Parts: sequence; C-alpha cells; structure tokens
Amino acid sequence: VLENQDMQDSIKPQKVEFRSLNFNSTLHWQPGRAREARDTVYFVQYKVYGQSTWQNKDDCWGIQNHVCDLTTETSDIQEPYYGRVKAVSAGIYSDWSLSCRFTPWRETMIGPPTVTVIHTNKSIILKLQAPRSPYKRKRGSKIPMTNYYDLLYQVFIINNLLDEQHRVPVYEGKDKVIKIENLRPGVSYCVVAKTYVPMLDRSSAYSSRQCTVL
Repeated sequence: VLENQDMQDSIKPQKVEFRSLNFNSTLHWQPGRAREARDTVYFVQYKVYGQSTWQNKDDCWGIQNHVCDLTTETSDIQEPYYGRVKAVSAGIYSDWSLSCRFTPWRETMIGPPTVTVIHTNKSIILKLQAPRSPYKRKRGSKIPMTNYYDLLYQVFIINNLLDEQHRVPVYEGKDKVIKIENLRPGVSYCVVAKTYVPMLDRSSAYSSRQCTVL
C-alpha cells in the first residue's frame, strides 16, 4: 500500500495553471516528480466556482500532453473557473491537482494591435487593428477585444539612427488611424504599438515592428 501511495504522490501533476491570451485559455501542468513514465496519461476536469460537480473535458481525457484547451469551456468570461488534472501510470491513479481560481475577464493577457504602415514623404500613417477574441459573431467573424474592454493604443517610434532601444511614445488613444508628421525624409523609422487596458492597468507586449524609409 505504501509503495502505491508513493507512486501516487510521485506522478501527481504539478503547477496546474491557466494561461490565457485574448480569451484563448489553456490549462497547463508539469509532470509529477517521478521521471515521467512513457505510459503516463492525464485526465482533465473543469468547473465554474461554486458548482459542486466537475465536468470532464473529453478531448483531454487520457492524453499524454501537458496542456488542454479550455477556451470554449471558459467562454462566460466574467465567471471564475477551476481546472484540475490527475495522472495515471501503470494502473496507478494520482490524486487530483487543482489550479488557482481563473476569471478570464480579469486575467487574460491582451495581445498587441496589428499595425499597418503607409508612408508619404514627411509623415507615416498607421492603421491599428485590435486583437480578436476566439468568440464569433453570428455572421462568423471573430469579436474584437474592444467589445470586452475599453482599450487604448500606445504607439512608439524608433529612429534607426538613434539607439535601437530608444522608443519614443508618439500617441496614446483610441484612434485606429494615426498620422505621425514632421519626420525626416531619407531616415528609416520603425513603429511598434501596445494595447493598454486602463481599467486593469495592463499593457500588452509590443507589436512586431513595422519599418519604413521616408
């Protein structure tokens, strides 16, 4: 019995946590401290906080991965959820390992906007597009994150003659089309942008850089 108990403890999944970007929410975990046997498989359940019954996630029932997509199951973004995982190896079942409480609206990371650059001789015009959620409108297009949050765009310009890391903030606001003027012809400029959520005081990563020579 003790040996079984040891085995149960040693295969129990560790560090069960939700990770979420633009409401694409996945449950991640690490294998137990036993060197993972080849035949170890995992079973995932989830529930809304306050419910008594756990739901099986059928696509993640007896899987070898250490990740399970729960985007659809956590689509009520104001609700708090839990996930849990157990391992089975050589006929031995571990106990369940529980995640922390996860509320998508509070905890999802917002991605950067998509930036398109159009240049004229002394100015750059930027078109910004908010990141999209995985959830769809009736017509099938994905709902932008601006439907869920009051988002601001932060735009930075990098003059390539100067230090690479020197990002000068040139705009913060909601406009989707921005004109940056009084730039020097013949100089290469790069633009990066972030999405900022004032209510949560949270910024996205920088967008990929878009560069142009005037």
